[in-house]
Amino acid sequence: MYRSTRSDAPALSPEAALIQGIAPDGGLYVPESLPKLAPAVLRSAKLSYAELSYLVLKPFFPSFDDAGLKAALAAQSERFPSITGPAPLSLKGDLGFLELYHGPTLAFKDLALTLMGGLLGLAKDKLGIKDEIVILVATSGDTGKAALEGLARPGYPANGIRVLVFYPSEGVSAVQKLQMTSHEAPGAKVIGIRGNFDDAQRGVKAIFASRAVSSFMAERGMRLSSANSINIARLMPQIVYYVWGYREMRDSGALGADGLMDVAVPTGNFGNILAAWYAKQMGLPIGNLVCASNRNRVLTDFFGQNVYDRNRPFYKTESPSMDILVSSNLERLVFHATGDDPRRTAALMAELSQKGRYELSKGEAEKLADFRAGSADEEESHEVMRRYYADGRYLMDPHTAVAVAVLDKLRAGGLERRPALVASTASPFKFPVSVARAVGLADALGVALDAAAELNLAARLAEAAGLDLPQAVRDLRSAPVVHKLVVDAADMERAVREALS
Repeated sequence: MYRSTRSDAPALSPEAALIQGIAPDGGLYVPESLPKLAPAVLRSAKLSYAELSYLVLKPFFPSFDDAGLKAALAAQSERFPSITGPAPLSLKGDLGFLELYHGPTLAFKDLALTLMGGLLGLAKDKLGIKDEIVILVATSGDTGKAALEGLARPGYPANGIRVLVFYPSEGVSAVQKLQMTSHEAPGAKVIGIRGNFDDAQRGVKAIFASRAVSSFMAERGMRLSSANSINIARLMPQIVYYVWGYREMRDSGALGADGLMDVAVPTGNFGNILAAWYAKQMGLPIGNLVCASNRNRVLTDFFGQNVYDRNRPFYKTESPSMDILVSSNLERLVFHATGDDPRRTAALMAELSQKGRYELSKGEAEKLADFRAGSADEEESHEVMRRYYADGRYLMDPHTAVAVAVLDKLRAGGLERRPALVASTASPFKFPVSVARAVGLADALGVALDAAAELNLAARLAEAAGLDLPQAVRDLRSAPVVHKLVVDAADMERAVREALS
């Protein structure tokens, strides 16, 4: 059962929480208790990714039909190359890079969103829902395309699901933008906003809370849900790949004498690292959780000072998926830090809304001891990309480089050194300008490049590194833009009405 972080409202079934996405009180759904990992999960017996996913996820969705859940997991695995699998591990010294970007959109969001359609279908069947489900998404670059690929695939019928994506029109890379705006499929709509990701996320939350929108949709036999990590169907599948990563590290002999691994995660909206924390609470042998930020270091300051304060400058960086000042999923961690107190959590979130900040008590902050936090700027992340490329032609994207740079700094500052699993969250070919500059291939390029120039640079980068350019990038070369609408953030609700009319 799942309860809201902000009220004592009755708990919902997993399928109801999945369909609803966000609680009516504005809170996020959390499981009433976390299951312990099954013994088979931690044994060394060989398991496919689908088999491991079933063992980890079944306790979160106990009422789902076994055959249906296994079929959804099998369909998910088909979306990933058979050679690399969903999440291959690349060992570099005492770091294991868990490459989460081998799916259809070349980002870690694929590991959950290729499954979400199957979970939605199971939930609809279980609840007997006939309404059309409208998935409303705010994206900082990757979630939008991953939701489109997972829930509104070209050449497939809509099956009672529409996907409506809002993205900051000038806040994503040219490749990310083209991935979304060229996506043509039944039920898919992509809209840019004049603003940043926080504006998009704030607007989406307001639409969920709008009674007028609820009435509008009810009249048309529709209901809203979310594909952002505020939805449990996004968050819970992310736990699986940390378990997978641990098993890969262990089976490669990469763990230390204590059998633990640290985890380093480039962090924006906090869902990815929260999944790792949940995995640790469930029994996965994790030591420290390294929360890595770019120049938008609101999370670094939170863990250092116990104060969350979004009243600060916003920076557009080369790691745009981390350009966030309001990390939605942090609310779940705060809820647990308060001792699962919804009234206290609601009061803190009200302070954030009204004053732009809140502060944890000393006792609450002590419950966050698993986390270590730091930030890195572009110069530091470039140094990491350059170093790993020089030592074996290994490429990583700017987000992953931030995680490594922060881990390096924390270790230099005295953090106990143990093997670490690094969440490698995006393909370097989604951010070819930053990567090429860092490794010395694009020193003379101007700051602004269009998508065609970025794609040509990605091809040069692949050739230099001796790698095949991913098919998803090659396909973009001939992809026409089909979604051209850009609106003010204040007009998002009107845009939703017009898109659904």
